Amino acid sequence: MNILILGSGGREHALAWAVKQNPKCDRLIVAPGNAGIAQIADCATLDIENGGAVANFVEENAIDFVIIGPEAPLAKGVADRLRDAGILVFGPSEAAAELEASKNFTKEICVAANAPTAGYGHFTDAEAAKAYIRKEGAPIVVKADGLAAGKGVIVAMQEAEALAAVDDMFSGSFGGAGAEVVIEEFMDGEEASLFVLVDGEDILSIGTAQDHKRVGEGDTGPNTGGMGAYSPAPVLSAEIEQKALDEIVKPTMAEMANRGTPYQGVLYVGLMIKDGQPRLVEYNVRFGDPECQVLMMRLGAQAFDLMHAAAEGRLSDAQVNWAQDHAITIVMAANGYPGAYEKGSEIKALASLPEDSKNYVFHAGTKEDAGNILAVGGRVLNVTARGDTLQEARDRAYAMVESIDWPGGFYRRDIGWRAL
Repeated sequence: MNILILGSGGREHALAWAVKQNPKCDRLIVAPGNAGIAQIADCATLDIENGGAVANFVEENAIDFVIIGPEAPLAKGVADRLRDAGILVFGPSEAAAELEASKNFTKEICVAANAPTAGYGHFTDAEAAKAYIRKEGAPIVVKADGLAAGKGVIVAMQEAEALAAVDDMFSGSFGGAGAEVVIEEFMDGEEASLFVLVDGEDILSIGTAQDHKRVGEGDTGPNTGGMGAYSPAPVLSAEIEQKALDEIVKPTMAEMANRGTPYQGVLYVGLMIKDGQPRLVEYNVRFGDPECQVLMMRLGAQAFDLMHAAAEGRLSDAQVNWAQDHAITIVMAANGYPGAYEKGSEIKALASLPEDSKNYVFHAGTKEDAGNILAVGGRVLNVTARGDTLQEARDRAYAMVESIDWPGGFYRRDIGWRAL
């Protein structure tokens, strides 16, 4: 099969790495890709948020299957445009992608489905939002309603911080994403993520992971897109996972189908767990980044078969074959991230690192220039390893991190601390 993956980050490198291992893959194209992806697949220049352009590219290159990595093309209806053209695609419709594109939409779905989540208010006016904060008090959570690349969430421990976050959002700090805000009850507990595939009817759980959102060690500092992750997440026991499926995921998917917008693709279920009870933090309509890296490292070639089954409506016959192992990924980010950061610094010594089923460096914000690998993004590399235990995987990953020569970057040294 000829396969096209849309995207350019570490998530898409991990997807490409897993798909490439499957014998059903004859040709793999990633658009636009990055310097690491270019080592294992063909990269193409393409506006991945333009459904018509993507459909034309698919026809010109005899593509059999399209996997959409990031949320933006999904929110802009690229999957719909491909389906209208009779092209097999992995990813939800524009209407179903509202589960991530609008936090207020998700809250309304949760209310209709009676799915446990945080209490909230939805606001289009800054003064009304501030009045709600003063009434509820801190800690409290302020969220930009729209897509903000994983950064539009402020967990405010003080009332003044929450009020400032409202001003930031309505003043345009997050662009159009902050034109509306959702203000939520602060949920105490431990956060983890459950990943399921959905084919419009059937649901298949494919793994758990735990992310480190804050930039600083000990989970301090501002939120980021994620500084590292590991899988599985010990806090998400089989019993709690089943509760999440029965009380949150299945009712949500039933409500989506009842509204005439059945869901197909991967669903990232962000959960807060306390006293054995999961509550929904958020839905994402794509693989998490960097959670995808650890999931793909553990799933390997079967990831393609599972995504293909979801796209074709065959999940009732699908099964996940897990190795009893652990995976961890360490994000190396450009100095200054998540604020302003330098671009163009050279990364050395990558060629000397192992690349196999247990050790791999997935590229995120990189480009190749005259044979040199340069950092061009905020999160730049995902150094990933597997092991029989999390400690073994962690030791292996950090050994690789320390072998990379990149003065322009930094990383957290405590990834995995909750589980260890």
